[in-house]
Amino acid sequence: MIKAVAALLVLSGALSLGSCRKDPTNTSTSGLSTIVCDASFQNIMDQEIDVFEYTTKGRANIIPYYVSEKACVDSLLDFKTKTIVIPRELNQKEIDYLKGHKKLVRTNRIAVDAIALIVNKDNPIEMLSISEIADILSGRVTQWNELSPNKLGEIQVVFDDEGSSTVQYMRDSLLHGGKFGDNVYAQHSNLEVFSQVQNRKGAIGIIGVSWISSDMRTRDLPREERIKTLSENDTTVADFDPAVKVLKVHRDDDIHAYKPYQAYIYEGNYPLYRSIYMISTGVNGSLSHGFFSFVTGTIGQKIIQRTGILPARVQPRMVNLY
Repeated sequence: MIKAVAALLVLSGALSLGSCRKDPTNTSTSGLSTIVCDASFQNIMDQEIDVFEYTTKGRANIIPYYVSEKACVDSLLDFKTKTIVIPRELNQKEIDYLKGHKKLVRTNRIAVDAIALIVNKDNPIEMLSISEIADILSGRVTQWNELSPNKLGEIQVVFDDEGSSTVQYMRDSLLHGGKFGDNVYAQHSNLEVFSQVQNRKGAIGIIGVSWISSDMRTRDLPREERIKTLSENDTTVADFDPAVKVLKVHRDDDIHAYKPYQAYIYEGNYPLYRSIYMISTGVNGSLSHGFFSFVTGTIGQKIIQRTGILPARVQPRMVNLY
């Protein structure tokens, strides 16, 4: 608890400093700006910032902070940042508050993110229904053999962080605000969720699909080569990271189950998905507005496409299994 409070104090001070800074060179492609982003979207926003700063030849500096959805909204309402990325739109009360302080609010849906269920490669299970997932989360089902023939024993559910938007989504969507069972645990990051599933055969991880896309390996390419690939007119994504098994999910009234591929998200067949919004109060000509325009534009949307989730403006990539 002490560490969490200290981190919030550091974040608050850093954002206050950034919002008070006066930079006469600040334009749509130069200067300094902050963005506060839901932590589940970190790997995508890191790439957006990297490419944007590269295209400005180092004249622009975007400082990101990755926190909970609530902390994102609070930072915008407290005028500590001009740009946030969260899995919901602002409500009318929040919009009216900003307008009351003469802030122009821009909101753009930038992506549709899927929530993936991952298990250890040695787990024989292949799919789950929505009601089965709800039973696991609530603690009504605690053993793998309650679902299918399985010798792995207790089910351990692993989330990224107890305050994350992924936790909130699953609680609201599947449990209707109810409590999680004693078999549900929280780590400190999406990477830790991935690691837990790799190392614990009875674990099931709940994670944003961009964290398991094999195409995320393009982020390890040299920057020039990675940016060059954004001009390619490809329409396929290979598959998910083979280090874990991605489960199929089906609605209770549908016998067909689907993995969270872009095409299935686009068609609405994969049931666990949510919209991601970029919200800005940056004025025209400012760096905040310039970065907002970049992310919502063609290249920014192509970056999102490459991560395995569905961009708002680019056609879904089809599955090509080798």
